[in-house]
Amino acid sequence: MPVWNLLPKIAFDVSPLSTLIGNSPAMRQVQKLVGRVAKSRFPVLILGETGTGKEVVARAIHSTEGQGPFVVVDCSSLVGPLMESELFGYAKGAFTGAHTQKLGLLDAANGGTAFFDEIGELPLEMQMKLLRVLQQKEFRAIGAVAQRSSDFRVIAATNRDLAAEVKTGRFRQDLFYRLNVMRIRLAPLRERREDIPALVNHFLNRYGNGHKAADETLRALQDYEWPGNVRELEHTVQQMVAMNTGPWLTAADLPSAIVNWHREQHLTPSSGGGTESLHNLHSHLSSFGGPSPVVPLAEVEKRAILGALEYTKGDRTVAAAMLGIGRTTLYRKLKEYGVPDVARIA
Repeated sequence: MPVWNLLPKIAFDVSPLSTLIGNSPAMRQVQKLVGRVAKSRFPVLILGETGTGKEVVARAIHSTEGQGPFVVVDCSSLVGPLMESELFGYAKGAFTGAHTQKLGLLDAANGGTAFFDEIGELPLEMQMKLLRVLQQKEFRAIGAVAQRSSDFRVIAATNRDLAAEVKTGRFRQDLFYRLNVMRIRLAPLRERREDIPALVNHFLNRYGNGHKAADETLRALQDYEWPGNVRELEHTVQQMVAMNTGPWLTAADLPSAIVNWHREQHLTPSSGGGTESLHNLHSHLSSFGGPSPVVPLAEVEKRAILGALEYTKGDRTVAAAMLGIGRTTLYRKLKEYGVPDVARIA
């Protein structure tokens, strides 16, 4: 049987994303470091909050100069007795149910890159075994007698402070030194807000259907804190595209969590968000409804219609075209939602 038939089922990305989006000083530094570290096979440690794009950077490092497969080892999912079998594989007859040989993730990474995602979640026992593999490039499958070898590049990522974890005894110092040869730190999205328009455009090209973000929408997105970083922004763009049939994404399309955050910031004197444009945006958002974190679909539709009319300065024909509905439907919806003076909107 060919060796590839024995490998675990892994989604190999034949065209990994190698473009790192953004032109902020923080991202330019990351792009420069990626170019440097990609030319060697030394271990790389990528640090950053959840959602900052650590795997994207790892794939960029691999694809710039690398050959072979890119194998993701999700350390947070390696729990219980499955840990060693997933990493090292097992021999036929190693335990009940092991009817055939299974090659592990380290076998799959041979000749390529093994990306240890969330390395800080790995239990101490597995840290010791991983250290031995990194030092010797050899390991033994469960139930096997002979050692196996696998030559792969190591890239690890974590949202934890591994130096602090070493001091508390939750992470092995020798493994930390082994991984921390070349280091890249990713800034959270709130520290590189100037990259948000480019990221929004990137995600609209990926998920949209000719959608564009209005200036007011970009301002609202840039002012938001983004606790989930780039991953949260990606999901936000997906949500806005899914709820909007017209080409323009306006403030009416913002998810309720962002709307409520802006409202809270506007109502909090110490929030510091006091520019005139931001004040006008908050006033615009606050006119849409109450503070409930869950917005009914009817309310979303109403917001989209009112936002389109505001954007077109009351031109019902253009607003209807942007929304993908007829003028008759627009009139009916306005009456249904009890919008006063419908005849005076245009």
